Amino acid sequence: MIDNSLINWPEEKVEKLKAHYAEILSLLGEDPNREGLLKTPERVAKAMLTLTRGYEMDPREVLNAAKFKEPYSQMVIVKDIDFFSMCEHHMLPFYGKAHVAYIPNGYITGLSKIARVVDIFSHRLQVQERMTLQIKECIQETLNPLGVMVVVEAKHMCMQMRGVEKQNSVTTTSDFTGAFNQAKTREEFMNLIRARY
Repeated sequence: MIDNSLINWPEEKVEKLKAHYAEILSLLGEDPNREGLLKTPERVAKAMLTLTRGYEMDPREVLNAAKFKEPYSQMVIVKDIDFFSMCEHHMLPFYGKAHVAYIPNGYITGLSKIARVVDIFSHRLQVQERMTLQIKECIQETLNPLGVMVVVEAKHMCMQMRGVEKQNSVTTTSDFTGAFNQAKTREEFMNLIRARY
């Protein structure tokens, strides 16, 4: 867990965001000087900087920092990677799980690094389809494996809180390269991510 008191917040950005959020509160009919709202603009400014911290990180560097030569050439799967992101259309959260597989071609990476790649791309304003593609492309371009497959399952607050207000809908996206173009390989991956241990 991150201790917010230890974070070195970019002061200029925080101040600019605070001013905008105070104005938003006024436009919504609230009094930003009301006791309960006095610190809200600053809290929201810091929250938004946290939720979009992925812009400051390079996921390729993360993978390369733990890239190892290894002759293993079977499927490597990291499944049930929890993520939270922000829909770029309404700036409301969407959240769920990502499942990532790759088939090494001489190089592997630390397993936690796959989860970090998901974390970095999810901490940007996103659409689920693009996030799925970005995770796949990053792993493919950095590790050059025989294939990559990514499946993302998510619930979108923009569908649950507004618009159609459908509470139980789940959106699934997938993308793949190389060996995963074969239906048998994709099916093996899907069976493995469905399996519960």
